[in-house]
Amino acid sequence: MREFVLGLLTMTTLIAGLFFLRYWRASGDRLFAYFALAFATMSISWLALAATSPSFEGIHYVYLVRLLAFVLIIIGIVDKNHRAGRL
Repeated sequence: MREFVLGLLTMTTLIAGLFFLRYWRASGDRLFAYFALAFATMSISWLALAATSPSFEGIHYVYLVRLLAFVLIIIGIVDKNHRAGRL
């Protein structure tokens, strides 16, 4: 059951990333590019969790990948607000 749920999370975050990639290509807004990268990174994180066992000693490195995804979201939001302030 664990692998099924992690596979489902991998698939849904990858689909969300593909939607943001499509919005970025249509609008050219960098916020969508950051979100697409963040969701692709999150998908990699879920996939790595599904591929490893819960007792794997280096499992904390998988959470660093997830931290990178959230940092990408924060960078995208700050970038969007910084560009909006210059207009």
